[in-house]
Amino acid sequence: MKSAVLTGLNTFEFLEKEQPRIKEETDVLIRMERVGVCGSDIHYFTEGGIGNAKVDYPFSVGHEGAGTVIETGSGVASVKSGDRIAIDPAMSCFSCDQCNAGRPHTCRNLKFLGCPGEAEGCLSEFIVMPEKSCFPIPDSMSFDQAVISEPLAIGVYGVKRSGFKAGNRTGIFGAGPVGLSVLVALRYRKAGPIYVSEKIAERRETALRAGAVWAGNPQTENISQRIKERAPEGLDVVFECCGEQEAIRDGIEALRPGGTLVIIGIPSIDTVIFNPHMIRRKEIDILNIRRQNGCVQETLDMIAEKKVDVDFMITHTFPFKRVGDAFTLVAGYEDGVIKAMIDMRT
Repeated sequence: MKSAVLTGLNTFEFLEKEQPRIKEETDVLIRMERVGVCGSDIHYFTEGGIGNAKVDYPFSVGHEGAGTVIETGSGVASVKSGDRIAIDPAMSCFSCDQCNAGRPHTCRNLKFLGCPGEAEGCLSEFIVMPEKSCFPIPDSMSFDQAVISEPLAIGVYGVKRSGFKAGNRTGIFGAGPVGLSVLVALRYRKAGPIYVSEKIAERRETALRAGAVWAGNPQTENISQRIKERAPEGLDVVFECCGEQEAIRDGIEALRPGGTLVIIGIPSIDTVIFNPHMIRRKEIDILNIRRQNGCVQETLDMIAEKKVDVDFMITHTFPFKRVGDAFTLVAGYEDGVIKAMIDMRT
């Protein structure tokens, strides 16, 4: 089978590999149909790692995927050959203290698609995943929508954990796919006014069309000041979705006393700075989000039942043979890209 692997910074090559086989009774062999390009993939593409997760070349990235079941192990009951599925990239052990505490997303033995030291990614024609990572989708749902369920599940989980209440004033700092997924989740849960900070004009415009009441450019505007002109009491919750130091600073400044800063973005640096005096005087809660926990099926149901629209996030599609072009486009924030998809069958 054909697999796209990183062989250096900003460099993909195609390798011929042996097709994976069913080994465990709970294994599912999947033919990949679509793969989404995620911001974390871009860190591996342009920087060679995230924190202490360093790429050992050659390595296949990619974790946002959807495909068709080809074969199943003897113990698989929830999916069968021919089923169309969304893929949860997390593979938890379901036996450690974290899993037993209802936290499989922080599993001690977690393996995650496309994460160095854990598991090869899904930029291959075929992959094998455990049954618990496979979620059937209805015929009415496109593979693209199934892929979007992965970042949307992060948004849904982040909103759930934030303590958000209907009508709250919220901010989203960074309007990429995860930030827009937070926006979709907030709108679904009947948020009050949503304020967005985003450097890229096309993404600001997209956020406004998706329901934000205001979107500003942190490169040219004092974001916290502009938000307070519109919400003098400050925001109840701010979701930091870009991994930028400035977004953390602006978010803390924009929050009301007793507000919550929810950190979802992945920074390119190893240390961020908080103003201890401001977070102490305001008694700001700071909450970190680690991917998602138990929100995949809920998210798929939201899409299938047309309770939310996610199609607006899908801006570009590339054939598998042009995977490098897709990653270069996303890495450079070119052509108004929000979510680029790889069509694995072309």
